[in-house]
Amino acid sequence: MSTPASAEERDAVPAETELLRFATAGSVDDGKSTLVGRLLHDSKSVLADQLEAVESASRNRGQEAPDLALLTDGLRAEREQGITIDVAYRYFATPRRRFVLADTPGHVQYTRNMVTGASTAELAVVLVDARNGVVEQTRRHAAVAALLRVPHVVLAVNKMDLVDYAEPVFAAIAEEFTAYAASLGVPETTAVPISALEGDNVVVASAHMDWYGGPTVLEHLETVRVDRDPSDDPARFPVQYVIRPQTAEHPDYRGYAGQVASGVLRTGQRVAVLPSGRTSTVAGIDVLGREVDEAWAPQSVTVRLADELDVSRGDMIVPVDAAVGAVQDVEATVCHLDDEPLRPGDRVLLKHTTRTVKALVKRIPSRLTLDDLSPHPEPEALEANDIGRVVLRTSEPLPLDPYADSRRTGSFLLVDPADGTTRTAGMAGDPFAGSAGDTSPSPRRDDDGWDF
Repeated sequence: MSTPASAEERDAVPAETELLRFATAGSVDDGKSTLVGRLLHDSKSVLADQLEAVESASRNRGQEAPDLALLTDGLRAEREQGITIDVAYRYFATPRRRFVLADTPGHVQYTRNMVTGASTAELAVVLVDARNGVVEQTRRHAAVAALLRVPHVVLAVNKMDLVDYAEPVFAAIAEEFTAYAASLGVPETTAVPISALEGDNVVVASAHMDWYGGPTVLEHLETVRVDRDPSDDPARFPVQYVIRPQTAEHPDYRGYAGQVASGVLRTGQRVAVLPSGRTSTVAGIDVLGREVDEAWAPQSVTVRLADELDVSRGDMIVPVDAAVGAVQDVEATVCHLDDEPLRPGDRVLLKHTTRTVKALVKRIPSRLTLDDLSPHPEPEALEANDIGRVVLRTSEPLPLDPYADSRRTGSFLLVDPADGTTRTAGMAGDPFAGSAGDTSPSPRRDDDGWDF
């Protein structure tokens, strides 16, 4: 049996094994795809055949130099229009760190795509054209990053070559954006002057901007600290599968398999099973066929309890002294993803971690204006790409953490019960401040099993 790992031991992971998830965003023609292409090209993360295909496509367009934006604009419509439409995921690595990059669109009508790409990101790179400065779409991207609680934001002031690499231009943009991001609650902003086309300060330090003494974009991506001590967060273990071998070797084995969503679970710890609230003690934790004394997020493990409780998929195991209250009335901020509007009275399925329950949309108190997050009260519906506040009533209690406290256990999806289409992405509570209690009337009763 292993001994418990200290916080120092958990942090002592070789740098080359660390993973950083980050997303890029920027207005149309700010050079975002060129930045991503430059990042991949100059970090030697492009295969030879990929580069040959880009060079060939560039020659066919009459361009002498390879258009690095073609490395990421993979859809035919994107290449024809010269814009990014879909979320493109790219995987690359340097000797210091591994990366998952979500290249998100810049158009207003693809806001939902940015929400999708940034929802799991630990860092967001927001591009600004040095000639145009901070524009409405820049503020919108900063607001989405703040809404999704992305802990680190990089402001990449691009096309510095077109403003003669002037320091005052960069300084003014950086000051305006940093002040706005801080007003939204973004905890950390790092500004970098770059030229994605020429390669200045993307991977290699620029020879044209000796006034800038900070890191290049890649240096910052390689060194920014994104890991947290999991013991800082309350343990949350959504049960995904119940293991009952019932073999001669393991006649009485009962284990609950899943991924630790947050915090640390320890053998001997008193825990509660939600939503039932029944309590027990962690009798053992198995990881890859061996027994350990503790497990931390995001490990996939099997937990054994000392008592035979009725535990099934969708239940959540939490420490007794750090339990979350299970609720049926849910206030949340949501981004509507579906082309079909979301309206009060809609019947949906709410998927939270491994649990899916019926839910009713009781009210839509407001829709947010994304450039400044001001509310538009009581809209009739949320259209595709809209972000707003909703009040839901679920058929069963859910152990929802506030999204501001836990991105993993504070998030959920609304799904169409008819065809399984994902309609809406939700964040429980108010990501920016404590929300007022729900004073809406009780939901109407009906005869189809949605009268909760």
